[in-house]
Amino acid sequence: MKIAVNTRLLLQGKLEGIGWFSYESLKRITRQHKDYEFVFIFDRPWSDEFIFSDNITPVVTHPQARHPYLWYLYFEWGVPHILKKHKPDLFLSPDGWLSLRTKTPSLPVIHDLNFEHYPEFIPKTVRNYYHKYFPKFARKAKRIATVSEFTKKDITSRYNIDSDNIDVVYNGANEEFAPTSETEQQETRKKYTNACPYFLFVGLIHPRKNLGRLIEAFTLFKQKNNTDVKLLVVGDRKWWTEETRLAYENSAFKDEIIFLGRVGSDELKKIIPAALAMTYISIFEGFGIPIIEAMYCDTPVITSNLTSMPEVGEDAVVYVDPFSVDSISDALQKVHKDDNLRNELIEKGRLQCKKFSWQKTADNLWNSIEKSLQP
Repeated sequence: MKIAVNTRLLLQGKLEGIGWFSYESLKRITRQHKDYEFVFIFDRPWSDEFIFSDNITPVVTHPQARHPYLWYLYFEWGVPHILKKHKPDLFLSPDGWLSLRTKTPSLPVIHDLNFEHYPEFIPKTVRNYYHKYFPKFARKAKRIATVSEFTKKDITSRYNIDSDNIDVVYNGANEEFAPTSETEQQETRKKYTNACPYFLFVGLIHPRKNLGRLIEAFTLFKQKNNTDVKLLVVGDRKWWTEETRLAYENSAFKDEIIFLGRVGSDELKKIIPAALAMTYISIFEGFGIPIIEAMYCDTPVITSNLTSMPEVGEDAVVYVDPFSVDSISDALQKVHKDDNLRNELIEKGRLQCKKFSWQKTADNLWNSIEKSLQP
């Protein structure tokens, strides 16, 4: 059998959340199922690092799909041309986009519906595209895969999709994330925070990641505690909002808030284990990969009590109300002050993270593929 795959987010040196999902799951699936053919559909010349095995045929179709008008042309004209030429038995789309102009059975992976809950966080043209087309994608799909029970329920209720047609395929985390020695941690802290302990934020700087309230909570924490603890922020300033800017500019401790920008995975593997805690206080997530990455590194996690995050963290994290600066600040203080709590979180995290791996992701996605291939 032949499976065509939307691989437009496999971008060399630029993998982000869904890109990593695509990379880790497709690498395993294509190597484990050599009796299947795979057509990888790119929107630009591909990197050979993404051609994981000899049963993959890479192709390019146009235009490059990087804003709504081009998305439409790419998926309604470019992709159908490839599907007509190669005649696959299934079209797999790890980022959730489908072509409405093809009769090829389709399996999208819809990671979340954040645009339905917080449309104000998304540019108008992008928001309009999502609102118009994602309900159509969901109704067209033969089956749907998603990354949490929370998002499964959200798709079912929002788009009136039978829950029996939705498969939960949890994300994993790179198992190369692991604890580092005390000496290595000291070297990392010396490199980035002048040898001081630090709370860590990892993620795209976007309104729903809630960095503004984290900065306000960190400021409150510093006001209450005579400590040299820093806040280390890792991620692109793609959406540097006025609220986030004001939180930073008005902080009396902005000199102790360090922005690294985007860093490579090799460096992140040193930064996470050296952190006092991962602070992942988003107001909306379909999953939350940094929670698991931190657990792999024996780093305690502070996260939100909303959406998918309790499903991922269970009893192995400290929960906060992400809309309450006091709640976030209190959690920072608890983790900073209480060594017993930190050790308990580390122990529970070691058990919790075993529930998630990219191999399990690949196996569950393959099960969804097999169901989609059935008549």
